[in-house]
Amino acid sequence: MNQPKKLSVIIITKNEAANIKECLASVAFADEIILVDSGSTDNTIALAESAGAKIIQTKDWPGFGPQKNRALNAASGEWVLSLDADERVTEELKQEIITAIYSATPHVAFSLPRLSSFCGYFIRHSGWYPDRTIRLFRREAGLFSNALVHEKLLVKNGSVGQLKNYLLHYSYGNDSDVLRKLELYSSLGAQQAFAAGKRSSLTKALLSSLSAFIKNYVIKRGFLDGRAGLMVALSAAESTYHKYLKLMLLAENK
Repeated sequence: MNQPKKLSVIIITKNEAANIKECLASVAFADEIILVDSGSTDNTIALAESAGAKIIQTKDWPGFGPQKNRALNAASGEWVLSLDADERVTEELKQEIITAIYSATPHVAFSLPRLSSFCGYFIRHSGWYPDRTIRLFRREAGLFSNALVHEKLLVKNGSVGQLKNYLLHYSYGNDSDVLRKLELYSSLGAQQAFAAGKRSSLTKALLSSLSAFIKNYVIKRGFLDGRAGLMVALSAAESTYHKYLKLMLLAENK
């Protein structure tokens, strides 16, 4: 008889061959790995299969939240760890996760900090750290929001504990990554805002961009990260500008 699974790792992917091998290697201790792929054309799937992951392929793209719920629905573990392909579980975090799920914890979920990199620099200010996010949870206790982008795990009931060791997040490998993600997230953000009834203007796009820069570089002390902090602030400003510009154009083209 098959033993019940204690921990399932869920990941959604599209063309993540550059990341997926190291990501999966960092969670090899899990009882099962569920990977939901939305049309990769590189060797993401082959690499994941060789690491023992269960692959689910989808033809449509419903957004980040719904896609993660598909992975969650396929998981069979008592506990679930949700990861992105560009994230890595450190040895210290691994041991903390194991201790948490095998203890008589009163919590149904745990948040954990993320240490993220930008073009080779780990960012410790700019609002990027500790960047706590709920990623470890009892399977029946959580569900992802239906957001197209910037989805969140919604804990149905019960308390949320905190893990202290961080998750490594290689979010932007180089400037090409920055531009690619800027295009994707600004478009999805504009679509989501438009669907929620929000509207924009060129003035709003410019002022929001300036506000994003000041927030990241001054208020959240991005300047303490040196030139990397300036790069992050400029990127935030550019992404914000394009999101609100696209929102304006969506309204004008309807």
